[in-house]
Amino acid sequence: MKFIPFFFLFVAVSIELKAQDSAILINAHQQKLTEAMRYTLEVAEKMPEAQYGYRPTPEEMSFGEQLLHLGDNLVWLSSSFLAEKPLPHRSKVEGQDVSKVEVIRLLTESYDFALRQLEELDAKSLTKEFPWRGGVMNKIQFLNLIQDHQTHHRAQAIVYLRLNQVVPPAYRGW
Repeated sequence: MKFIPFFFLFVAVSIELKAQDSAILINAHQQKLTEAMRYTLEVAEKMPEAQYGYRPTPEEMSFGEQLLHLGDNLVWLSSSFLAEKPLPHRSKVEGQDVSKVEVIRLLTESYDFALRQLEELDAKSLTKEFPWRGGVMNKIQFLNLIQDHQTHHRAQAIVYLRLNQVVPPAYRGW
């Protein structure tokens, strides 16, 4: 008879610890995304306006397109997979001349949108799975994908800065 109350206490404590772990995970991703936004916007500010159309080879996206793509992906992943909401907007202007000011505005809006989705993310939904490229991924994996994708395109933008003799902002991870 004493086993049953202990079992329920164990289950209750386990559920509470899992909820705390999920909240810690979401908080860590919020902090990382906030810092990624600051870092990415610093990269965007460093490139002179005249070089926003720069591309090292014809096949590559331009500097501005790299940043717009990064922002579009943030909105798409955070809307479709984290918030499970219809896509609110896309800035798909690749191949068009977009001013530095406009790129930075769209990029800032994308980060703000993604941060709002993280603030509203239900910790209980983190293990929900979605079809993805022939397999499945859960929301935790999408959080990681969001970080990886930003890092990938920001790193390309940093190389573009260096190819134009512009010193990029100092690296920082968190």
